[in-house]
Amino acid sequence: MLTKRFGIEIELTGITKDMVANAVKEIVGGRLQHTRDGYDTIKINARDGRTWKIMNDASIRTENRSGGYCGRDYSVELVSPILIWEDIDTLQEIVRVLRARGGKTNDSCGIHIHLDGADHTVQTIKNFINIIASKNDLLYKALQIKPGRIRWCKKMDQRLIDDIQRKKPKTMQQVKDIWYNEKNAGWHKHYDDSRYHFLNLHSYFEGNHTVELRGFNSVLHAGKVKAYILLALALNNQALTQKKASNKKAQEENEKFAMRVYLNRIGFIGPEYKNYRKHLIEHLDGSSAWRYGENDPRYKKNKVKEER
Repeated sequence: MLTKRFGIEIELTGITKDMVANAVKEIVGGRLQHTRDGYDTIKINARDGRTWKIMNDASIRTENRSGGYCGRDYSVELVSPILIWEDIDTLQEIVRVLRARGGKTNDSCGIHIHLDGADHTVQTIKNFINIIASKNDLLYKALQIKPGRIRWCKKMDQRLIDDIQRKKPKTMQQVKDIWYNEKNAGWHKHYDDSRYHFLNLHSYFEGNHTVELRGFNSVLHAGKVKAYILLALALNNQALTQKKASNKKAQEENEKFAMRVYLNRIGFIGPEYKNYRKHLIEHLDGSSAWRYGENDPRYKKNKVKEER
């Protein structure tokens, strides 16, 4: 799951675009280039030939370090170039520096992860839709998606799920028609309403041919950013490698246990993933060690067996 290319967008405030650009430049090297586009983009043309971008994002509620309102320069979106897993240490270093310089996030800020869509087929795209649909509630609680951000990363559309199940599309055009809920779906504007879902296929069908996952609160915590990227890569890998996926929601009487088992299933196995599993289950209810609660007879039976 660590072989696929990805990109990340991190929204933040607390410091200005220039401060963010200079911090990134210190780590990746290269030179700064100011543009005059609608986002007042600052490009960092790094030593390795790739370009990082620092842009305005009007959806961000700007704050200074003490929480007071400030201007547009404090509305910051960091857009990475195409990354591979070996770049993760550099990305984490950038996150740590931004936090140390005074960067902060609030409930208007999100993280978006783009996954290379080159290997996706009709079946794997249907798999991805069903996987997210089946895990909707668990993912939203685990990731603590804030109410202020729901409009930008809605849950899977039940209409979409039902149409995929009923129409059984065989071509990508048919999947696209279902996604946009229209026949022979053609070109759509960049900010088409369909993009504002946890799973965004608008980015796949129009433009950069990537699958976007939008369901992450922005944080300047290097470990959590890495956990989010791992989850995105694992979900993508499951969609690509599983023959079929169901959209049915499992019975999850113990959320922590259900999430731990699921994470193990999709690749979070071994002590090296311990911290990242912790980040992804800490807000769920229940016990990650036992499927049944301590007051359930099955818990006591399993406990005795374990002690033996």
